Amino acid sequence: MEQYKKEFIEFMVESNVLKFGEFTLKSGRKSPFFMNAGAYVTGGQLMRLGEYYAKAIYETFGGDFDVLFGPAYKGIPLSVAAVIAFSRLYGKEIRYCANRKEAKDHGDAGILLGSGIKDGDRVVIIEDVTTSGKSIEETVPIVRAQGDVKILGLMVSLNRMEVGPGKTMSAVDEIRETYGFPAHAIVTMGEVVEHLYNRPCQGRIVIDDGIKAAIDEYYKQYGCN
Repeated sequence: MEQYKKEFIEFMVESNVLKFGEFTLKSGRKSPFFMNAGAYVTGGQLMRLGEYYAKAIYETFGGDFDVLFGPAYKGIPLSVAAVIAFSRLYGKEIRYCANRKEAKDHGDAGILLGSGIKDGDRVVIIEDVTTSGKSIEETVPIVRAQGDVKILGLMVSLNRMEVGPGKTMSAVDEIRETYGFPAHAIVTMGEVVEHLYNRPCQGRIVIDDGIKAAIDEYYKQYGCN
């Protein structure tokens, strides 16, 4: 596993973004782990988060794209932080774009924030996590409505490795099947468990035998290979 992935896993725990215990997800599933990207709240955290995203995006897609699109609302700071980091790390000026939940009819009118998207643009979408693929269902039509653009793929911070709504493949695989572009993550839950199981992080063991057993049981019901 790449060093930046190990650092990112510990960063999520340190930032209280990735937690372990008992949680009820929006989907109704009872999960032994929970990720909340809204817990990144300081300048230092957002700077580091942008760097991890930029490294994963560059490793996956290279620098040959034009726009990083962040769906409202959590995708907005993610896209801004990542394009800043991309410029600093790789000297490439990527435009950021995000959507409003409701179109603005005065001043900077329209549904988009930041850069517009035009014919010929190559776009990467950035999100925090994908479980059901619901948000991408809303995002793709917005991006494609802007013109003759090519969506290269989606980058999220954590792949929960769960079956999607169709219950036959993972949510990220369903995205590829449905929309024709790949979905990637900085890390997967498999990598998280591999790195944290019975290893100290921030001075404590966050995945002990009990949590590991709960995760294994969860994946028996909702997991995918």
